[in-house]
Amino acid sequence: MSRKIIIDTDPGQDDAVAILMALASPEELDVLGVVAVAGNVGVAQNAINARKVVELSGRTDIPVYAGCSRPMRRNLVTAEHVHGETGLNGPDLPEPTIPLQDQHGVDYIIEALMNAEPKTITLCTLGPLTNIAMALVKQPAIADRIQEIVMMGGAYFEVGNITPAAEFNIYVDPEAADVVMRCGAPITIQPLDVTHMIQSTPARLEAIKALGNKSGAAVHAMLTFSETFDLEKYGWEGAPLHDPTVIAYLLQPELFQGRHCNVTIETASELTMGMTVCDYWHVSGRAYNATWLRTGNADGFYKLLTERLARLP
Repeated sequence: MSRKIIIDTDPGQDDAVAILMALASPEELDVLGVVAVAGNVGVAQNAINARKVVELSGRTDIPVYAGCSRPMRRNLVTAEHVHGETGLNGPDLPEPTIPLQDQHGVDYIIEALMNAEPKTITLCTLGPLTNIAMALVKQPAIADRIQEIVMMGGAYFEVGNITPAAEFNIYVDPEAADVVMRCGAPITIQPLDVTHMIQSTPARLEAIKALGNKSGAAVHAMLTFSETFDLEKYGWEGAPLHDPTVIAYLLQPELFQGRHCNVTIETASELTMGMTVCDYWHVSGRAYNATWLRTGNADGFYKLLTERLARLP
């Protein structure tokens, strides 16, 4: 049986690649819905981007919802400097024709979890955790019904990418991340520690472009646009590819290695706001609450990604 997932996202070029990867894998992943959240850009534009990507995949049966338009307690921080003014600069994708669902994304998440058999839905989070935290606050009973939360977020050994200490998704809404990390559901984290290993080198991008389909061309255009910022920032051969590691973990968990430990979110310090304090060496005595992934097999990841993208229109 395929694993039922809900994708919570702020697309974002790397989010878009993750969505495409999931929708190209129906034998393993049953995508129940896609929920937009404010993050890389505002939630209204992210909802448009999500619908564009769903249409690109040919999976127009997938419902798309809009969730929260701002963090729980803070002003929204966005990342147009990386993703462009639309959040999805690069390819020229047509305006979406599939409708945005009327139901609020938070209510959809609650309803889906409450109506399903317990422990049968995985939440795949690719952006700030506002929607998930708000769902947990509004209906705490969902925590025991979540099969797993697999998130892209945080950093420890690789430190931050939006501040010296914090990764973007967590920094945008650290209070939401704190709620999620305390909820008691099984959590697996793909931090920058992993995603900085998963670099879109020119050869890997050319292999995607060479697929010859619309999706491959769009992904090549997306990543060629978004990598400019990171190539200048890091000076590496290729830019890191973040969010698709969440989907790759569900498809081939053996590509990644890590350990179960305690992860706590800093919500008080101006200097380290949004830092994911990972007790990887088990020195704090705090209860374990997450699996922190630390390494990833980049060659295996790109082989999987390219094979899945080849299935799409």
